[in-house]
Amino acid sequence: MGEKPVVLMPEDIQRIMGKDAQKNNILAAKMVSEMIKTTLGPKGMDKMLVSPTDDIIVTNDGVTILDEMEIEHPAAKMMVEISKTQESEVGDGTTTAVMIAGKLLENAEKLLNQKLHPTIITKGYRMAAEKAQEILKDVSLRITSDDETVLKQVAMTAMTGKGAEGNKDKLSDIIVHAVKQVESQGKVNLNNIKIEKIKGDSVEETELVSGIVLDKEKTSSEMPSKVEDARIALIDFPLELKNPEIDTKISVTTPEQLQNFLNEEEKTINKLVEKVKATGANVVFCQKGVDDFAQYLFAKDGIYVCRRVPKSDMEKIAKATSGSIVSNISELDAFSLGESKIVEEVQHGDENFTHIKGCKNPKAVTILIHGGSEHVIDEIERAIKDGLGDVASSLKTKLVVPGGGAIEMELSKRLREYSQELSGREQLAVEEFASALEFIPTTLAENAGLDPIDILTELKSKHESGEKNAGLNLFNNKIENVLEGRIIEPTKIKSQALNSASEVAIMILRIDDVIAASGDKRSQGSMQSVTGGAGMPPGMMGRGI
Repeated sequence: MGEKPVVLMPEDIQRIMGKDAQKNNILAAKMVSEMIKTTLGPKGMDKMLVSPTDDIIVTNDGVTILDEMEIEHPAAKMMVEISKTQESEVGDGTTTAVMIAGKLLENAEKLLNQKLHPTIITKGYRMAAEKAQEILKDVSLRITSDDETVLKQVAMTAMTGKGAEGNKDKLSDIIVHAVKQVESQGKVNLNNIKIEKIKGDSVEETELVSGIVLDKEKTSSEMPSKVEDARIALIDFPLELKNPEIDTKISVTTPEQLQNFLNEEEKTINKLVEKVKATGANVVFCQKGVDDFAQYLFAKDGIYVCRRVPKSDMEKIAKATSGSIVSNISELDAFSLGESKIVEEVQHGDENFTHIKGCKNPKAVTILIHGGSEHVIDEIERAIKDGLGDVASSLKTKLVVPGGGAIEMELSKRLREYSQELSGREQLAVEEFASALEFIPTTLAENAGLDPIDILTELKSKHESGEKNAGLNLFNNKIENVLEGRIIEPTKIKSQALNSASEVAIMILRIDDVIAASGDKRSQGSMQSVTGGAGMPPGMMGRGI
């Protein structure tokens, strides 16, 4: 009689081991990389994402595409994570990070097929990543916060390819001034730059407001629509009577008692309003509610009032106007008031907005985006956010590098030289790492309709002859010194992309066993796709792509 087989796991557990697991994970990562590579560069194409509820997003922003696609494959999810990290750390370069990670894994597969052990590949990749960071620091150019021209070029490079080309001069100017305005002791908190979107007019009408624009209107039509030399009270307590927290009944037996009760209510509200007026405030922003009678009293004295202003907006107004948010009526005084030249209600289309303009030294500002349609405005917003992230990163590290694939080619060249110094098998991994970096200039050329082999050959030739700033200028389709062509990127983008890409590639290469439980039909179907090996990994169909 044969021995009874040993069962370690229940039947609904799916397991892939060894090379099958590695190949499956590499295939998923490669597919993510291939999917978004057409969006890279100024000539990159857009993706249309359609949700189950028919919401449409048209974008070529890497993290937006991957985030909206609801990818399910575990290895592919790890690729999405690095794009999110890149977005939160720098705000740009998400496509670059994912593409390099995908190419590193694709090149590792060649080495695996040559019987190289994953441990040797990961060791070589780690050595190459550390060396690449050293080279990056060595070739970076140092700037100061006074180099506005360079900062504008950084912003332009970030926005290129996102539908903002026609207005890149004006938008880059807005971005640089906004970042410099909120900069404090060398640090930039981008949360202090509010972005407000208004449908109507063209992108050309987009403006920087030295203050805050609120999606709020005055509480009463009797109040003035415009207040000059505004003295602004920021209140975090209700200008109305508090309701009892438990059910309360009041017995009134005579009309006089009722009248006295109502009079007391009016007196209490009157005291609150008088206390606010005594500070000299002519504009009030309240985080809580404002009673109708209080509104009447404020309107009678020509005071502009907005109620239920979100806490985040209250904080921005405080930073813009140098005012203080007061949580107790007894603490409200003239010293806590903020100041601005004008507070006015402005109508944009069917909506009314409150503009707080002309602040002396605002540490919070607003970028007011105009555009013909919702999709245009959303894409311009993504372009501006990329620009803000890049300029802030440049000011933080004070380091920039040439764009247009120039830095990748220089890193590739120097890593190949470094690989010649190594004697072990890690040399092969370092060479493949160098080769993976060439994927960026190759893809830039492909997306612009140029011959990638010709471009790559010419770029290699120029870098070998010592032209370290030679890159691809896609505005004239020529290989030239990209610093002169005003194509500049923050060092932080490249540094973070290399870190994230190498780390995720190393992590995926170290996986040789995938064990997954099939808790429901959906995950069971997903696991079958994984174990199939040849089929498309689950979750790659996305939202209607």
